[in-house]
Amino acid sequence: MKKSISFRILFPLLVVGIVIPIIFPFIWMLMSSFKTQVDIISWPPKFIFHPTMQNFKRVFIEQDFIHYMRNSVIVSVSSVVFSLLLGLPAAYSIARYKQKKLSMFILVARLMPGISFLMPWYIVFSRLHLMDSYIALILSHILIALPLIVWVMSPYFDSVPIELEEASMVDGLTRQRAFLKIILPLSGPGIVTAITLSFIFSWNNFMFSQVLSQQKTRTLPIAVYNFLSYVEVDWGAVMAAAVTIMAPAILLTMFFQKYVVKGLTMGAVKG
Repeated sequence: MKKSISFRILFPLLVVGIVIPIIFPFIWMLMSSFKTQVDIISWPPKFIFHPTMQNFKRVFIEQDFIHYMRNSVIVSVSSVVFSLLLGLPAAYSIARYKQKKLSMFILVARLMPGISFLMPWYIVFSRLHLMDSYIALILSHILIALPLIVWVMSPYFDSVPIELEEASMVDGLTRQRAFLKIILPLSGPGIVTAITLSFIFSWNNFMFSQVLSQQKTRTLPIAVYNFLSYVEVDWGAVMAAAVTIMAPAILLTMFFQKYVVKGLTMGAVKG
C-alpha cells in the first residue's frame, strides 16, 4: 500500500519534471510571438502582458510569408510523393528478398550528413541551369525522404505475413497486384509514419534551401533570415515566423500520433 501511494505521488512529479523542460521553449516561443520587442527583452521576464498581432502582420504582410509557405508545401509534398513511389517498392523488395547489402547501403546514405551531398548537387544543378528551381529542391529533398521511407517501411513489410501474399497469388493476383491490393492496405500505419517523418524532415530542411534556392523558391526556414540584421534582431517577428513554421509539423504529428507510434514499433515486435 505504501509503495502504491509513493508511486502515485512520485510518478506525476517525474512526468512533470520531464515534460516541463521539453515544452517550456515552445510555450516561451508562442508567448513571445504575441509580445512587443520591449516585452520580449524586458527583465525580469513578463508572463502577464498585452498581446499584439503586429508580429504576425509583419510576417504575412511585410515579408510575404504566403509565398514562402507555398514554396515549402510544393517542395515537401512533391519530394514525399516521389519518395513514396520509389521507396515503397524498394522497401518491399528489401523485406521480401532479404537484400541486406542494399539495406545497409540505404542506411549509410541515411546516416551520412547532408552537407556531404551539397557540393555535388550545387555543381550538377548549376551546370544544368536548375538553380533556384523547384526541380533542384525536390530532388535534393528526395535525398532526405527516400532513405527514411525505406528505413521505416522495410521492417514493416517484413512483419506482414508472407502467407497472405501467397494466398492472393494462388487466387490469380500477380506479385505486383498483390503488393498494391494486399500489402499496401495492411501497411497503412507504416506508410502514415513514413509520410509524417519524411514531410517533417523536408519541411524543416535549411541547408539545401540555403544553397540551392534564391528569391523565387525560397522556403520558410530561409525566410526567417529576413528578420535578422546587423543592427538588431526582430525577435517578435522571428518567434511569429517560428510558430508559423512549426505549426503544420506539430499538428500533423498530433493528428497521426497513434499511427506513428504503431508504425515505428510494428517491426520491432515481429515474431
